[in-house]
Amino acid sequence: MNTEELRDYCLQKPYTEEAMPFGEETLVFKVGGKIFLLTSLDTGNRFNVKCDPELAMEWREQFSEVQPGYHMNKTHWNTVYMDGSLTRKQLCEMIDHSYELIVKSLPKKIQTELFSK
Repeated sequence: MNTEELRDYCLQKPYTEEAMPFGEETLVFKVGGKIFLLTSLDTGNRFNVKCDPELAMEWREQFSEVQPGYHMNKTHWNTVYMDGSLTRKQLCEMIDHSYELIVKSLPKKIQTELFSK
């Protein structure tokens, strides 16, 4: 997966917005105003995603391409490298998990507004 494929995949998720609040080198994807994925446009070979703490540890132990979140809360965020042995399916699973965690964390009112349309 490259940066364009990553961007296309994220934007397919319902109510996803992209932004660059941290400067032109970091692309951010949000749902309901909350970040579920960040990627560096400079390096283009990794992204940060939110993750359940237990699953985050499991993935880090299982895959060398999954590291504690760079410049993020290392309990809840992973940095995932896209230039290793992880398959597209595995990368998408990690993105999906992050998106779903963020959606579940949104206030019920916002969830209803977004997903009852």
